[in-house]
Amino acid sequence: LICRGLVSSASRPREDSWLKSLFVRKVDPRKDAHSNLLAKRETSSLYKLQIHNVKPECLDAYNKLCQEVLPKIHEEKHYPCALVGTWNTWYGEQDQAVHLWRYEGGYPALNEVMSKLRQNKEFTEFRKERGNMLLSRKNQLLLEFSFWNEPVPRDGPNIYELRSYQLRPGTMIEWGNYWARAIRFRQDNNEAVGGFFSQIGQLYMVHHLWAYKDLQTREDIRNAAWHKPGWDELVYYTVPLIQEMESRIMIPLKISPLQ
Repeated sequence: LICRGLVSSASRPREDSWLKSLFVRKVDPRKDAHSNLLAKRETSSLYKLQIHNVKPECLDAYNKLCQEVLPKIHEEKHYPCALVGTWNTWYGEQDQAVHLWRYEGGYPALNEVMSKLRQNKEFTEFRKERGNMLLSRKNQLLLEFSFWNEPVPRDGPNIYELRSYQLRPGTMIEWGNYWARAIRFRQDNNEAVGGFFSQIGQLYMVHHLWAYKDLQTREDIRNAAWHKPGWDELVYYTVPLIQEMESRIMIPLKISPLQ
């Protein structure tokens, strides 16, 4: 009985901490929008994440078509947007394409690009031909977390991991507060590419984009983080904020600025 009492007493503080992580907010109440508190203030870039599920027999033709048309949009100064990266999912949902675009100037830039593309006959034909190859598609409009690296072109070869988290409503500020500290544990190997949160589309979504030499390097880097004092605590308190999570391992297309 004495032993049982000691075990129960020893475990109670950690149980209490876990319960508090679920029910106690870690920040003072705010009247500002999440985007004003979490996003980069020095830039007004808006990001669009596109996910296309392609008919298996059409994936090669889809990639070829994208590699012919997307660089023209990326390189044309007439459009205030840039292709950040384009990939095929390697592990995760199969026959899938992922595209990430940056609109420098926010929503006005997005509206300008969409308006101009509607007048572009080549792009109209591209969309029509592409549509015949797709099973489904979805997109989200995203902002960058202020404490993450801005995604810039990099040489390869690399594999990329897109980790997507569906957070519990009302927990975005807590997530940002924890990851503002956690990101410093993941900078040693230059693996952090970008971190984003959704504004339109599926809400309370967070996306972390990482680059690794290969799968074994990914495993080694992730395991090394657990040997750094403080990483385990940050993971411990962020896990209860998550409803669902997904990991995609992706291979860049040859036109992707992120190689």
